[in-house]
Amino acid sequence: MLKVDEIQNGVVIDHITAGTGLALYHLLELEKLTGASVALLQNVRSEKAGKKDIIKIEGDVSHLSFDILGYLDPRISITVIENGAIARKVRPAQPKKLVNVIKCTNPRCITAIEEECDHIFLLTPSGRYRCAYCEQEFRVKPQ
Repeated sequence: MLKVDEIQNGVVIDHITAGTGLALYHLLELEKLTGASVALLQNVRSEKAGKKDIIKIEGDVSHLSFDILGYLDPRISITVIENGAIARKVRPAQPKKLVNVIKCTNPRCITAIEEECDHIFLLTPSGRYRCAYCEQEFRVKPQ
């Protein structure tokens, strides 16, 4: 049985869809953390989901932004640990703005022409994202 100690000060990102923890690790650029220890647990047993991934970060995470998590996986929870105790537990909301997370598929959009142009999407009242430049709605491509 694998055992990862509890953390004293940091964050636990829990309920990550199984198999997506490594991509999330890179998206949050956790490999660049120098003042913190990071543990990525994959395919951990879960009563609700069967399996899940977990990321534990021990150390200062005040400069990290977890806004993107609400877009990526609505089931994710973030637990902030202070002095060995749970300080708060939150489920991140969908961010109002995404920058360079998704790309506009409209071939006439400025982002298709200008290489240095940021891909900016804004959350609409309907809960969908639209390109800030051409208002193309983002749609997930079927696999």
